Amino acid sequence: MLLDQSIKKWFVNNKGKDSNLKSFLKSISWRIVGTLDTMVISFFVTGQLVMAISIGSIEVVTKIILYYLHERAWEGVIKIEKNEPDKQLA
Repeated sequence: MLLDQSIKKWFVNNKGKDSNLKSFLKSISWRIVGTLDTMVISFFVTGQLVMAISIGSIEVVTKIILYYLHERAWEGVIKIEKNEPDKQLA
């Protein structure tokens, strides 16, 4: 019981929201699940374990790079500030 409460403090902030650590660990676990899924599908398609592991290994790297590029592209989208007046109405 005492251990449960101290661990909970790592994963939930004082407002009841997920902590950065929890979000980071969830991101890592989701990437692991995604890569394992790719390996299983690759194994079913190819029937070769070594090929499935190779595809999964490449997939980890390419998905990280693609995600980074995706995030940078979205960051480049024009942002409308809350206090900025609507230029179309002026």
